[in-house]
Amino acid sequence: MQFIDTHCHLDAAEFCGTQTALLHAAQRQHVTTIVVPSVAANNFTAVRALAQQHKNCAAAYGIHPLYVASATHHDLLTLRDFLRDGDAVAVGEIGLDFFVANFDAAQQQFFFAEQLKLAREFDLPVLLHVRKAVDAVLQNLRLHPVCGGIAHAFNGSRSQADALIKLGFKLGFGGAMTHNRALRIRELATTLPLDSLVLETDAPDMPPAFLARGEANTPENLARIAQTLADLRGIPLAEIAELTTFNALQVLPLLRR
Repeated sequence: MQFIDTHCHLDAAEFCGTQTALLHAAQRQHVTTIVVPSVAANNFTAVRALAQQHKNCAAAYGIHPLYVASATHHDLLTLRDFLRDGDAVAVGEIGLDFFVANFDAAQQQFFFAEQLKLAREFDLPVLLHVRKAVDAVLQNLRLHPVCGGIAHAFNGSRSQADALIKLGFKLGFGGAMTHNRALRIRELATTLPLDSLVLETDAPDMPPAFLARGEANTPENLARIAQTLADLRGIPLAEIAELTTFNALQVLPLLRR
């Protein structure tokens, strides 16, 4: 039995100096592969170093929508250079976030579109951040089609989920699914086609319900998160592991390296 954490910010400050121990703990819980997405040009190097140091880590490079306010055209050139080197399994974390106060929609849309163009140029899938902006993300994906990817921490409607699946995307489910009050997310996790689902922690964020208040999420929690999905679907945990691992390798084929 093995699990793939398709979204974990292992380079986060909360984990400074503890990554090796965290990875060993995750491996003991059958988490064999971890995708580490960037959020800004100034952490591309840290993400690359983690992937080079730990064979079970895979790098993705991108500029997060919450970081575009300080991003420049030069950052896009830096991103192209990192993608050209060929070690990325995806472009990400990229997308749109219309939830935060005083967001600049035009700035977000520009960087999202430019990064979709880079994903197409290098034939890479994308890791999407989508918050209160699913329709706008779909519009951009239709204008700038890519070879699929993962809608990280998906919490949209069923029709929006179906639209993303039609465009070649898998949908990421993590700690939010473990909270009993997350009714829409739990309903989606229960009813969406199994071949559209992948697992993630978003560690150190998106803590599952079984953690103490204020405790940072870690990749070793993925197996317990997967158990929630197994319970919701009424199937064995081993089957969830097999299916979600297959789905992750299908949508992020460079993980097979």
